[in-house]
Amino acid sequence: MSPSSISHFLSATTNPKMHHTFPLPPSLSTPRVIPISNFPLLSHSSTPQNSCLFLFLTPKISSFTLHAASSSVPDSKSDEPIKPTSTLIHNLHLGAMFGTWYLLNIYFNIYNKQVLKVYPFPATVTAFQFGFATLMINLIWTLNLHPRPKITGSKLASILPLAVAHTMGNLLTNISLGKVAISFTHTIKAMEPLFTVVLSSLLLGERPTFWVVSSLIPIVGGVVLASMTEVSFNWIGFSTAMASNLTNQSRNVLSKKLMTNEEETLDNINLYSVITIISFILLVPFAIFLEGVKFTPSYLQSAASQGLNVRELCMRSILAGFCFHAYQQVSYGILELVSPVSHSVGNCVKRVVVIASSVIFFQTPLSLINTLGTAIALVGVFLYSRAKRIKPILPKTKTA
Repeated sequence: MSPSSISHFLSATTNPKMHHTFPLPPSLSTPRVIPISNFPLLSHSSTPQNSCLFLFLTPKISSFTLHAASSSVPDSKSDEPIKPTSTLIHNLHLGAMFGTWYLLNIYFNIYNKQVLKVYPFPATVTAFQFGFATLMINLIWTLNLHPRPKITGSKLASILPLAVAHTMGNLLTNISLGKVAISFTHTIKAMEPLFTVVLSSLLLGERPTFWVVSSLIPIVGGVVLASMTEVSFNWIGFSTAMASNLTNQSRNVLSKKLMTNEEETLDNINLYSVITIISFILLVPFAIFLEGVKFTPSYLQSAASQGLNVRELCMRSILAGFCFHAYQQVSYGILELVSPVSHSVGNCVKRVVVIASSVIFFQTPLSLINTLGTAIALVGVFLYSRAKRIKPILPKTKTA
C-alpha cells in the first residue's frame, strides 16, 4: 500500500459523523466510563482492547469511545497542567516511530531493487511479498498481538474492490522499480495528488479549492522536468509508475464510496491485513499465468550469475518482504497518533528521504535540472498537504 495515501485510504473506514478519542497519558485525564452496550458498533472483531504494532508495542488503550462530533470531551478529573515529562515521552515515541517508518522504507526499496535487478519477475516478487506479509499477519493474530477480525460476506464485498486496486498498485510499482531508478519511480509517484483530485471530482463530485489546484502546478511541472532529463528513463517504467498512481488513488476513492457503512468497518490494521491476504490470493494465480513458476534452481542460478548468489537472493527477498509488511504496520500506528494531514506531511518527508538514500546507495547519476525537477515536485506535494487543511469558504445564507 502506498503510504503517501494512507490518510485518504483510511478516512472512509470510520463513520464520517463520528471520530475516535485516542488514549491520553493518565496525568491528563481520566475517561468517563461508558457501558460498551451503548455502542453496538464496538466489538472484539473491530475494536481491540489491547493493540500491539509489529515491531512497536504500544501502550494499552485504557478507553476507546465513539461520540458525535458535537458532543463534549469527557470531563477531566482535575485541572492539573500537562506534565512536560509526559509530553517529552510522547514526542520521543512518535519520533522513534517516524524514524523507523523511514528506515524500513529505505531498506525495502534497496532490497527490492537489488532483487528485481537480477530476478526480473515483478509479479512473482510482489506475490512473494504479499505471501510473507500474510504469514506475519497470521502470526500476529495467532499470538493475540492483535484481534482476528470477523469477516462477513458484505464486508468482503466492500473490501474486494479495494484489494484488487491494492494488488495492481503494488505490482505496477514493482514493474516500474525493475525498469528505472528508485528516485525516478518515487518522483513520478509524487503525482498521486493530481489523480486524487481528478478522480474525486469525477466520481465523488468533490470540488477542489483554489489552493489545492494551485499546489498541483509545481507537482506536474516538477515531474515533467525530471522526466525530460532522467538518465534511466524508460517508457515501461514511466507508464507503470503513472498507472500505479491511478490504481492507488482509485482505491482511495472507492474506499470513500464503499466503506461508508459503520457496521462494515474494520480497525485500520485489520483492514490492511485483510486486503493484503486477499491480494496474495488474487496475485498468485496471475503471477503463475503471467511468468510461470520461477522459484526453481535454474532461475535462481540465473540470478546468481548476475551478481547475487542464491543465498543472497533469498535473504534479500525475505528482508524486502519483512520491511514491506513492517513499514505498513508502523505507518498505520503513526496514523493512530497524528492527524491525516500531519501523516501526509510525514509521508512527503519520507519520499524525500527514500529518494536521497537511493541516489546515494546506488550512485544514481542526476543532472542539475533533474534534481531541480524532483525538488519542485516534492515541494508541490508538501504544499498540497498544507492546502488540504484550508477549508473552503461557504457562502452565507440569508436569514429571514
